[in-house]
Amino acid sequence: MKKIVKVVEAIIENEEHEILCALRSPNMTMPNMWEFPGGKVEVNEDIYSALEREIEEELGCRIVTTGEVYNENIHEYEAFIVHLISIKCSVIEGAPTPSEHSKLIWLKRQNLDSLTWAPADVPIVNILKLEE
Repeated sequence: MKKIVKVVEAIIENEEHEILCALRSPNMTMPNMWEFPGGKVEVNEDIYSALEREIEEELGCRIVTTGEVYNENIHEYEAFIVHLISIKCSVIEGAPTPSEHSKLIWLKRQNLDSLTWAPADVPIVNILKLEE
């Protein structure tokens, strides 16, 4: 049986209603694909604390969440299954700076399709586009 990995990701929107997109680096699994920043939820960690910790580690900034899950989906990859939890957030301190990712960009919802997304992120991209 494949391992299930619980992952939380931030849907970070700025004042111009653009969404932060992160390019996976060449040394990550699924290299050079786009995703929303976040990471694994540790044992005995709640999803909101996990997201705040991951964003501080990966992007060097602090966020505040809406306090509710925006979207949840399960995606089966060849080696594992990801349980992906998306939460809308805003940056409250600092500016997102990539440390693990190759690049960060801000995009309007209608332009999200211009990127090649990691398969687990495609459903959330499709939902975000409907909010236009």
